[in-house]
Amino acid sequence: MSTSMLLYIFVGLIGALLGIGLYEVVRRSSANSKRAQEADQSRQMIQNAQREAENIVKEAKLEAKDLVFQSKSELEKEQKAKLLELATSEKRLVQREEAIDKRIGVLDRRDAEGQKREQELMKKEEKLIAKEAACAQVEREHREALERVAGLTADEAKKQLLQEMESQARLDAAGIAKRTLEEARENAEREAREIITTSIQRVVRDYVSESTISVVPIPNDAMKGRIIGREGRNIRAIEAATGIDLIIDETPEAVIISGFDPLRREIAKVSLERLMHDGRIHPTRIEEIVEKVKVDIDKLMYEEAEKIIFELGLADFHPELIKVLGRLKYRTSYGQNNLYHAREASYICGIMASELGLDVRLARRGALLHDIGKAVSHEEEGPHAMLGAEIAKKYGESEKIVNAIAAHHEQVPPICPESVLVAAAEALSAARPGARREALESYVKRLEKLESLAHAQKGVQKAYAIQAGREIRVIVRQEDVTDSESFQLSRELAKKIEQELTYPGQIKVTVIRESRYIEYAK
Repeated sequence: MSTSMLLYIFVGLIGALLGIGLYEVVRRSSANSKRAQEADQSRQMIQNAQREAENIVKEAKLEAKDLVFQSKSELEKEQKAKLLELATSEKRLVQREEAIDKRIGVLDRRDAEGQKREQELMKKEEKLIAKEAACAQVEREHREALERVAGLTADEAKKQLLQEMESQARLDAAGIAKRTLEEARENAEREAREIITTSIQRVVRDYVSESTISVVPIPNDAMKGRIIGREGRNIRAIEAATGIDLIIDETPEAVIISGFDPLRREIAKVSLERLMHDGRIHPTRIEEIVEKVKVDIDKLMYEEAEKIIFELGLADFHPELIKVLGRLKYRTSYGQNNLYHAREASYICGIMASELGLDVRLARRGALLHDIGKAVSHEEEGPHAMLGAEIAKKYGESEKIVNAIAAHHEQVPPICPESVLVAAAEALSAARPGARREALESYVKRLEKLESLAHAQKGVQKAYAIQAGREIRVIVRQEDVTDSESFQLSRELAKKIEQELTYPGQIKVTVIRESRYIEYAK
């Protein structure tokens, strides 16, 4: 029963009890005359209370029935839903079982097929083993028959065959190596010629020929007397301070400065010009001016070296190394300025390194510094290449740069491709037409000596020095010299030229041996 129904019943009971109690009170307090009326009222009230209680009980029962019906309906719905879910799950399980049964059937069929194939393979393997045994037997029989016919065992025949194959392979390899070497030489020569030509064409420099004298113009002959001084003391002071000879002859308005050191000649020239401009010419003043000019020339050489270093895109040079490099401004080799020669060689070397995919900065640096030994070679003993390498090492240059400097005249072996390029660029810069010059007398003597060296060789018929002494063509007698001897003759002549002649660049030796057959038709 629900709470509302119990409440109704409880209220009815209370009402009934209250009615009974009221009835008793009325009955006790009323007079006998009213007892009947009160009794009637009490009975009526009791009846009303009973009816209300009955009504409450009926309503409670109805509500209880409704609740039971609702609970039953909900329970039935839940039961139906659960039954439906169970049916669905059962259906799924059935489907899964069917799929598993199908897979098991497929696996069983595959297993059976695999076993069947395995059996077939085993049978084939047995057949192959039998065939191999038969083939081996036949091979043994054939080998025995061949050995009986050839009179050689299998090992001997194999050895003989290997020897023949080895000999043939050596011949083939020699032919391939020869062809490869010839192709490599042709390609290397062609590519090297193209690279060198391109490098030279991209670098164009003008050369100013240096001599052993400098001419200083003077305003008048009176200045000559002031330069000479009383009893020649001024000219002696200038010569002592500069180490240069001054020649004052009958040449009008000119003083000749003579000396083999271009740096000293430049110091003397600038000092003389400043003395003439200042007007005060006496020994003390001469010494002061010469010292100032030396400082200015040192500064000028340093600035010129710095300018070239910047022009080449290089950096990180030791200051003392820059000073040594600047001294090359007043050094010449066969009339070629050494500093400008180093700059040109650096450009050429950088271009060749770029064409070959090498280190351009390393190549330029090595070529720029390759002749720094000439700046001190008159002060110290030894080849200028080795002196330059020692200077570069002293001032912190890398091992490759030191090697490039030392190896550019082949006094030490090169350790990197850039060292070879430095030597090649140096030779190109020195050998290009007009780069270097020499006196006519020494030039003629060199050509005569070159031809005489060729004529001294056995079998030489004629020898001609051509291309300004850069090539010697030697014609040999065909009956006295063979082709192989001609090759040997060219090598020996080249070695003699290297040992006995001094020349700029390189000299090409060409030996010509030809056969001529002449007949006249009459």
